[in-house]
Amino acid sequence: MQTVVIVLHLMIVSALTVVVLLQKSEGGGLGMGGGAGFMSSRGTANLLTRTTAFLAAGFFVTSLFLSWLAGYEHKPGSILDTAPVSQSQPAGGATPVAPPASGGLLDSLKQSEQPAAPAPAGPQAPRSQ
Repeated sequence: MQTVVIVLHLMIVSALTVVVLLQKSEGGGLGMGGGAGFMSSRGTANLLTRTTAFLAAGFFVTSLFLSWLAGYEHKPGSILDTAPVSQSQPAGGATPVAPPASGGLLDSLKQSEQPAAPAPAGPQAPRSQ
C-alpha cells in the first residue's frame, strides 16, 4: 500500500514540476514562445493554473497520507514495561565489562584493559606454512 502511494506521489511531484516550469513568468521561463499554439495565451494560463492547483492538492493529500501511514504502525511503548536484555554475549564477540564492585566506571575500565602485543621492530616477511 505504501509503495503504491509513494509511486503516485512521485508521479504527482514530477508532473507538478513540469507544469510549473511550463508556466510563463515575467522573465519568460520555459513557457516562452509565441501565440502560435492550439490555445490562446489566456486559455493556456488558465489551464496551467488549474492543473497546478489540482496537482498541488494531490501532493498535499499524498504527503499527509504517507505521514499518517508511517505513524500508524509506530506504537510508542513504555521503557518500564520491557524486560531487561541479558548480557550473555554482546555483538562483535567482545567480552562484557562487569559492573564495578567498588569505584567508578573509569576504575572498571582500567582493570579490564589488556596489554597489547609489542609492535614489530621492522617490516616482516610473510612466513610460509
